[in-house]
Amino acid sequence: MRFWRAYNLLRFAAVPLAVGFCGCAATPPRTDTLVERPRPAQRARQTGNSPIADQSAERLGAGGAGRKVVPASYESTAQSESTSRPVAAGQADSAATTEALKLPSAGAAAIDTTTGQVSDSESSSANVAALTDATDLRQPHLLDLSVVLQLVDGQNPQVLYARERIEEALAKLDRAEVLWLPSIRLGVNWNKHEGRIQDVAGRVIDTSRGSYFTGLGADAVGAGSPRIPGLLALFHTADAYFEPLIAERAAHARRFGSQATTNDAMLDSAVAYLELLRAHQELAIAKETRQNTLQLAELTALYASTGQGVAADDDRARAELAIRDNDLLRGDEAIQVASARLAEQLNLDSTLRFEPREPVVVPIELQAVQQPLPELVAYGLTHRPEVAESRSLAGEAVERLRREQYASLMPSLLLGLSYGGLGGGFGSNFVNFGDRLDADIVAWWEIRNLGFGERAARCEAQSRVNQAQLREVAALDRVAREVVEAHAQVESRRRQLATAEEGIRAAQSSYERNLIRIQNVQGLPLEALQSIQALAQARREYLRVVVSFNEAQFRLHRALGWPVDAATDDRL
Repeated sequence: MRFWRAYNLLRFAAVPLAVGFCGCAATPPRTDTLVERPRPAQRARQTGNSPIADQSAERLGAGGAGRKVVPASYESTAQSESTSRPVAAGQADSAATTEALKLPSAGAAAIDTTTGQVSDSESSSANVAALTDATDLRQPHLLDLSVVLQLVDGQNPQVLYARERIEEALAKLDRAEVLWLPSIRLGVNWNKHEGRIQDVAGRVIDTSRGSYFTGLGADAVGAGSPRIPGLLALFHTADAYFEPLIAERAAHARRFGSQATTNDAMLDSAVAYLELLRAHQELAIAKETRQNTLQLAELTALYASTGQGVAADDDRARAELAIRDNDLLRGDEAIQVASARLAEQLNLDSTLRFEPREPVVVPIELQAVQQPLPELVAYGLTHRPEVAESRSLAGEAVERLRREQYASLMPSLLLGLSYGGLGGGFGSNFVNFGDRLDADIVAWWEIRNLGFGERAARCEAQSRVNQAQLREVAALDRVAREVVEAHAQVESRRRQLATAEEGIRAAQSSYERNLIRIQNVQGLPLEALQSIQALAQARREYLRVVVSFNEAQFRLHRALGWPVDAATDDRL
């Protein structure tokens, strides 16, 4: 197709660039040529393999065990050791606070939250197939972050819709590249005339005649060329040259837009998965808190029955226990809601109930932030597909402007060729049937509406260029803001982690000291109620900080263009 475009340029003798009748601003410089456009290929959607969205394909790779979906630098800030200590036991290290949020293990985790490596124990493809074919709605279905991202790339409707828009743009490009080629028409016509008719010399005569034509073309009557040529090429030479360029820019914009849609869908799904993880951990905290409250209520009832305590304390403990029962119900509700929202992102049955494979919630490091903030902003500006999409749209607008500038200087062409058999005669006699060949080449130049139409069309195209450039500037500003915002959230929440861990240690120590006092009969059981509440609040705060920190990590990763492996990128 590149050859045909150059051939067309020589064939139609393109003239130098001229502004002509346009009274608008000068033409902006043409944007740089983009990379070769992708070609459609067979997709395996259920496995997430897409030749169109090559960035996602490189990120997720081929299906199979041991696939890396997150960078190798996916590191936990918690300690690696994990024992079977009781949930209520207080420890002085970070691993203790992580262990305090631990859920019963539901199987081998596909992503090790302490090392960030993808486990080889199970195949991600098998996990995906199990979820997509799931029919048991009563049992919770296990999944992990790698399966979530794989399903997003292969099943999310918004992602698939964006890829279909690429196919549409490529089809338009193919059509634009063959705009100058003729269409083929086969036909047949019969004509009969009775009565008066005017001949070429201007005489009006009475006659009876008929004719018949069949072959390449149709409607061949009289001495003129067939009104429907057999081979017909009717186009403006400016369209033949510029429309492929315009369509190519649009196809690149769709491709970058598809990458942006995929990144956004992955971020939304990762956040939805974190919310599911948060809901399960909230339920675990609620169960532990209810167990502590139940023990307190039983001890308070015992004190009240023996006269060592008052009935009011027993009533207060039972009221607290009722509140904790509601916490369990709310926790189960949160899990169902989080599962439904995640199923929407993954295009799965919303009635399925999901359970994360990760037994604990730990801070993760998807993106290192040791580099200065200006360098991170610069990286985001050069790697975000939204910026490339805006630049491609600006290039498309520039090509449309150039087309309008050349329009009045380049001709429109009509190329017609007909061949077939023609026969006819007086009355109803058909004689002299034989071959007929007609060829027509017509070229004309057009200045629309005495030049005022030309000027208006060019001013309109120039305004679209200005709009596209402003949209590109807005995209640059938005990307810079998102990088700075996500970076600030990561740094702030990283500092909050230490504070939240200290809060758990203090609450755990207070709870244990109160238990010792009660065991030594140095106080009433109800005195431990506030420490139980403080411990539950501290653990929920730690959970909130960890989940929000992980969410900020994902947002920063997306703000930088979702790099495949930030750990190996020297610029990060």
